[in-house]
Amino acid sequence: MADWFDDRIIDPGRMPLLCFFAGMVVGFLFIRVSVRLIRANVRWWPGNVTPGGRHVHHMVFGLGFMVVGGVSGLAVPDELVGWTSAAAALFGVGTALVIDEFALILHLDDVYWSEEGRISVDAMFGLIAVTAMLLLGMHPFFGFEPDSEASGVWQVWPLLIGLGLAVVTVLKGKVWTAVFGMFILLPLLFGAIRLARPQSPWSRWRYRSDRPRGVRKLNRARRREHRLRRPVNQAKNRLQDLVAGSLHR
Repeated sequence: MADWFDDRIIDPGRMPLLCFFAGMVVGFLFIRVSVRLIRANVRWWPGNVTPGGRHVHHMVFGLGFMVVGGVSGLAVPDELVGWTSAAAALFGVGTALVIDEFALILHLDDVYWSEEGRISVDAMFGLIAVTAMLLLGMHPFFGFEPDSEASGVWQVWPLLIGLGLAVVTVLKGKVWTAVFGMFILLPLLFGAIRLARPQSPWSRWRYRSDRPRGVRKLNRARRREHRLRRPVNQAKNRLQDLVAGSLHR
């Protein structure tokens, strides 16, 4: 275990990234426990911060942590790994507090315990997954490095192709496929080629009701959504409710 930690974390210089990951996970779990205790009206828990009757959302504290952690990480010399790691951990805590209220930022409304609020948990799970893959030594877009022997756009054509496939996959409503596809090519190819989800932008643009082929594709997409996606989404929602709290009291 010690050899693995040295080989995977210490030697490649990933200690700050590990501390960011740990701070993010701890911050997310802490704030979700806190809001669940507040929601349950537990007497011994401090509750919301409401100076002067104004509810201060925890993303405000998260922004403060991110500013302090980010500026500290930039100001501290790289060779002081302990201090840069501490700054990264603080930045991770702040990131968790902000992303946990991503739905509120997006909708400009307090949708925390509504169905729209699930996007915050989705974003947090996605960020944790991406950071974990980076910690394991995986590289976005398959370890792409510019070709110094090529010129112009030919230096970065694999990156452009990967970005293009990722954009198409997201437009088809397959965000998780795009997230993992940044590190593993095969899911990205399948996500970009296969049918779009019925409520996705791609479906609205391409599977039009005034075109017989579009109608056929939309019906196929709906059948596939009902048969395959629905059970997966239900399982995902149950996992999210277990970790982040149920939408239902």
